[in-house]
Amino acid sequence: MIPVLTDTHAHLDFPEFAQDLDDVVRRAREAGVARIVTIGTDEDSCRKALAIAEAHDSIFAVVGLHPCAAQEPGALGFLDRLTELARHPKVVAIGETGMDYHHLPGRDRAGKKEEAVFGALQAGTAEAMESQIADGAAKSVQAEAFKAQLDIAAELGLNVVVHQRESWQDTLDILRPYSGKLRAVFHCFGGSPADAAELAASGHLVSFTGIVTFKNAALVQETVKSVAPDGYMVETDCPYLAPVPHRGKRCEPAYTRLVGEKIAELRDLALDDVCTATERTADGFFRFAR
Repeated sequence: MIPVLTDTHAHLDFPEFAQDLDDVVRRAREAGVARIVTIGTDEDSCRKALAIAEAHDSIFAVVGLHPCAAQEPGALGFLDRLTELARHPKVVAIGETGMDYHHLPGRDRAGKKEEAVFGALQAGTAEAMESQIADGAAKSVQAEAFKAQLDIAAELGLNVVVHQRESWQDTLDILRPYSGKLRAVFHCFGGSPADAAELAASGHLVSFTGIVTFKNAALVQETVKSVAPDGYMVETDCPYLAPVPHRGKRCEPAYTRLVGEKIAELRDLALDDVCTATERTADGFFRFAR
């Protein structure tokens, strides 16, 4: 019998899947990926994700506003409509929401390769001040969107899928008052064992992607070994982060099995053991059958 897994974070509404979605779902099923959670990032994405979930018994939706999308003009207006959308029976969490400081306006203006030089040359200048103001405004908008979505999740009795990038402490500070009201899964987790333990102490989870198969992923591999059996889930974040041997190509939910196999290897377990543990955790977090 094929071990059963859930891809807890996919983006099936993205254009990369527009031409062959049915085949993608079939390949997932053949690989033992019995359920897929497709994640919205803005209003249009959420509505597409929900339509996909409605069309497939094995697919569920998470709806919310990505922190980067929150910075787009008028994006916060979606939050007024999110509560009603989230009441749909195939919606199993709010997200992905959170904080992302990797693409702040000042950094994008500088350019990734020139960031350090730009900062040194512009320190104290009007342009640097403008960048700081723009970055502060972006952080404020992200925080507003994050808090609003946490409120919606708490109101509806849903958990949250959190996106965190270069914003660890601010993300935790915003999430902390909701302890006991909801749980969060920090998706595509790349932090240390200590970071994962800090989340676990507050009742939150982590989720691992194909990054665990990368040769340069020593830190996250150590974290995989350290987390409790009920403290993690598996995902692809497809179409991104395809695991070895597909690295650099389009990722798809069937590759959840490769993530599970690598985790089993790192934890010195059988794949069946990883499947049993992560399925129990996914059932408890998303409450698919509620």
